[in-house]
Amino acid sequence: MDTDLIPAPVSVEGPVRCGVSLDENTTLWGAPGTEGTQRWLRSTLGAALGLSLPPGPENARGAVLLRLDEGLEPEAYKLRVVADQGVEIRGGGPAGVFWGTQTLRQLLGPDAFRRAPVRPEITYGVAHQTVEDAPRFAWRGLMLDVARHFLPKDQVLRYLDLMAAHKLNVLHFHLTDDQGWRIEIKRYPRLTEIGSWRARTKFGHRASPLWEEKPHGGFYTQDDIREIVAYAAERHIAVVPEIDVPGHSQAAIAAYPELGNTDVIDTTSLTVWDTWGINKNVLAPTDNTLRFYEGVFEEVLELFPPDATGSSGFSAFVHIGGDECPKDQWRESAGAQARIRELGLADEDELQSWFVRHFDNWLTARGRRLIGWDEILQGGLAPGAAVSSWRGYAGGITAARAGHDVVMCPEQQVYLDHRQDGGPDEPVPIGFARTLEDVFRFEPVPPELTPDEARHVLGTQANVWTEVMEDPARVDYQTFPRLAAFAEVAWSGLPAPAERDFADFARRMTAHYARLDALGVGYRPPSGPRPWQRRPGVLGRPIEGAPPNV
Repeated sequence: MDTDLIPAPVSVEGPVRCGVSLDENTTLWGAPGTEGTQRWLRSTLGAALGLSLPPGPENARGAVLLRLDEGLEPEAYKLRVVADQGVEIRGGGPAGVFWGTQTLRQLLGPDAFRRAPVRPEITYGVAHQTVEDAPRFAWRGLMLDVARHFLPKDQVLRYLDLMAAHKLNVLHFHLTDDQGWRIEIKRYPRLTEIGSWRARTKFGHRASPLWEEKPHGGFYTQDDIREIVAYAAERHIAVVPEIDVPGHSQAAIAAYPELGNTDVIDTTSLTVWDTWGINKNVLAPTDNTLRFYEGVFEEVLELFPPDATGSSGFSAFVHIGGDECPKDQWRESAGAQARIRELGLADEDELQSWFVRHFDNWLTARGRRLIGWDEILQGGLAPGAAVSSWRGYAGGITAARAGHDVVMCPEQQVYLDHRQDGGPDEPVPIGFARTLEDVFRFEPVPPELTPDEARHVLGTQANVWTEVMEDPARVDYQTFPRLAAFAEVAWSGLPAPAERDFADFARRMTAHYARLDALGVGYRPPSGPRPWQRRPGVLGRPIEGAPPNV
């Protein structure tokens, strides 16, 4: 298959030298249901190449035609370029049509990834060929942590564009943590007045002696969130919000001290956390805490409607975290121990399970689905809950065997905050060295699962934790080019990892780097970091195999 497309399609017939030119006479026709893709073509591809793409008749020669085809799966597409006739993209649903236009963009070359024409004298064309394609996994996600280091709204929108360019369709939006609360909740204004900023920030790994001695913060207004969700929906991307409970909650407790275990510590002395690691200040298992977070989730559900992307269904999910919840304060708290006795629970693990089950039932009653990190398995998994399996594959295997849906995102393979090479120039080296090839050979479905169990693997996602990513340039460096390899794993029907052709992928990446350049992505070059991408003197944790938590 002679192509430089990423992710690789199922099949390509051709290309041959003759083809179709796109110029000022090229018209655009779309079937009902493709209006969003038509807008995207005119506003993005048209702007890049200086084309207006006016509406035209369905039978116009040399036109771009968008059709729906019930014979295809919803995200599948067939792109046909017929010399002297035009470009036809058929999709099983609106999403399939949109993914087909992403392929057309790649076929037109890197100039198609710019925001304005750079060669107005050139007529762009695409060779005669047929591309048939469909995704391997339904859930193809990117987890973006904006709690540790805030990303302004324009950068979130930019990452949605980057996801769309790689046919990724779920943004897992990590909005709250110990180090910051990033979403406006109108009934609890102190969550952003107090919880959205910290006085200073640890620079590098938590063992680093360096501090950035200036306030850091930011949050998204409710209209910002609505804009992000709408922008994502136009690109057939579901946005799954994460509101962490009962751990990773110091920012919320700093804003509302009554949420913490007040009989163990003076919660009024807490501030938004300024360093990294696992925080012992967790939510108190009280009725007041439950009512408070029900109020939070009521506003969250309004901002993230369940049908925001149409056919994917993943907009119905709400992530509640559930990971890294130390039980020390609950063991010491008379109130928590009384709650354990009142509920007839065995221990603190079952208390956390009770907490998760409460919100599973609450969300289910409102037509939504709970998903959480694999620690929600402790003490019993809530009915209907799905699992993000991050501590390796074990949690996902356990959940799938119990009939629960799973998103595979094991830290050893797809945590993109981990360093990309073992060399001394990697900036703030964290955790495991995971190269572009390592990510390319990642296999989301564990071989231990039977075919019936494997059907519970909804898909996979790469996780971008931002403790050591102080600005958008660092986020780009850690995320790319590895996200391109991940996208191929998530989309393409790849063979077993050992049989994958990395040499061919590296060849296709040569063309893809030019696309990333046109998009302004500050990726890690294959030869290693550029001088300004290094962080000399900023400690990471460079021991291979060391526990990766930061």
